[in-house]
Amino acid sequence: MTLYDIPLRTLSGEPTSLAEYRGRAVLLVNVASQCGLTPQYAGLERLQKSYADRGFTVLGVPCNQFAGQEPGSAEEIGTFCSTTYGVTFPLLEKTEVNGEGRHPLYAELTALADADGEAGDVQWNFEKFLISPTGEPVARLRPGTDPEAAELVAAIEAQLPV
Repeated sequence: MTLYDIPLRTLSGEPTSLAEYRGRAVLLVNVASQCGLTPQYAGLERLQKSYADRGFTVLGVPCNQFAGQEPGSAEEIGTFCSTTYGVTFPLLEKTEVNGEGRHPLYAELTALADADGEAGDVQWNFEKFLISPTGEPVARLRPGTDPEAAELVAAIEAQLPV
């Protein structure tokens, strides 16, 4: 099984999968609306706008596992993201990234080590996983990494298919 085979749901509840993004680099980020890192939405949207036409997509995954910082309904999350940060990138349904209820996608992604060689649980909201255009996880950046940090931008640019 590949990442492309794992069933997902959009924020509106429609079935989807990463196969929809085959051939594109994807930055998958667990997001939250009431977190000190929530302003990262702005940088994620700038990445989306800068690289979308070169085969790149940010994919937001709302998660309420960290201090209850994403308590809203799907509609509330969508409204917050679009009105507060002008988010145009796709969002998935609220998902558990750690623990017994960890989504199968995150079961695969958390096996990837970060730059310090550490794998395992997602540390907090806004942890970032870069997935290659062939569906392979290629980089993991911890929550404190700004979306426009040089190391993340370089990793994205190295994966752009266009």
